[in-house]
Amino acid sequence: MRDVRMKGFARRADVEDVERLLVEHTRVLEAVELPLEASAGAVLAEEVRAEVDVPGFARSAMDGYALRGEDTFGASAYAPIALRLLGEALPGHPCAERIGPGCAVRIMTGAPLPEGADAVVMAEVCSEVDGRVEVAEAVAPRKNVGAVGEDIRAGAVVLRAGRRLRPQDVGLLASIGVARPRCVRQPRIRLVVTGDELLPAGSRPSGSRIVDSNSLMLRALVERDGGCVLPYEILPDRPERIRAALAAAGADAVLVSGGSSVGSEDHAPRLLAELGSLDVHGISMRPSSPAGVGRIDGRWVFLLPGNPVSCLCAYEFFAGPTIRALGGRSRAWPHRRVRLPLARKIASAVGRTDYVRVAIEGGRVTPIATSGASILSSTVRADGCVIVAREQEGMPEGAEVEVRLYDDAADAEGAA
Repeated sequence: MRDVRMKGFARRADVEDVERLLVEHTRVLEAVELPLEASAGAVLAEEVRAEVDVPGFARSAMDGYALRGEDTFGASAYAPIALRLLGEALPGHPCAERIGPGCAVRIMTGAPLPEGADAVVMAEVCSEVDGRVEVAEAVAPRKNVGAVGEDIRAGAVVLRAGRRLRPQDVGLLASIGVARPRCVRQPRIRLVVTGDELLPAGSRPSGSRIVDSNSLMLRALVERDGGCVLPYEILPDRPERIRAALAAAGADAVLVSGGSSVGSEDHAPRLLAELGSLDVHGISMRPSSPAGVGRIDGRWVFLLPGNPVSCLCAYEFFAGPTIRALGGRSRAWPHRRVRLPLARKIASAVGRTDYVRVAIEGGRVTPIATSGASILSSTVRADGCVIVAREQEGMPEGAEVEVRLYDDAADAEGAA
């Protein structure tokens, strides 16, 4: 391998070629059983079929009286029909009495319908007098009754493989008796954060040393994308320490923050090539051009630049989609998108992909910066980003562009 340190890149790969490489060589992780209470957000590895009917018994859809519908025919407020009251049915406490002609049972919502009853009349049109109930409105058979299997039929496919479980999905699984759904295993991600100049998060910048911000940003991004970050520490720029971290087992992918470019202290690319393969180093994009991708024992290693905006950009293009794919999720960027006109042109160059931070002001899109990869605050001021494809020579003022929004809908409304 050619050592590019202090020499620069002979050539840079196109973004699309790197994305294609990642798609072709990434496979979904194996399935594991998860406790139902911990399965929300996980991706189902196989379809789920109901083995029972829901509900499994005919039940009342309201508070009232269970009876035979035909016994109420002709009832009105002026000529109520009186029925003998046999007892009461509550949820979990059915009434053992059989409903025969001229009889009724007081019943609550969700309680099993007594044998012989085929309808429920609502309590508002009834009144109890001396052990009898007077019904002032007719009710048809099957009225106000939840039938067996009304919600879910035994044998029906209720959830498909590949579905990311939402809270209501977990509730449905509980309703059919699924205790441990088989889901795609959560990707385990190792952060390799390097730099003699770095202080741990929570420190105050001092002299020529800066506080590590990338690891916190990356941890949040990984969690957003369904992965979990393994314990990590800031490593000094010593090759043997970085080598050990790269080679350590237990992770499904590795994110290297810093030490990935062409400086004399950028050891990660050379070590990655020695331990496995350095498939890409140097990409035709702005920012993040020093980013790289390789593999060790079949797991992806992403070389993310130390500059915060470049780190974010490279993660969103390459690491994020791969982590989502490992966990069975869509590779698509998880951002809401809007189309709005440009308030000012965006300058770019053919042959390079640009990640442009933008603000939305008065329904128009204003570029904040196309350079300044170390200015993390620009992403905080920004409402989102615009991607300028490598085939485009910028975008003119007034052109409609697609903005990938940083905030979700609730956050955007709150900020407004």
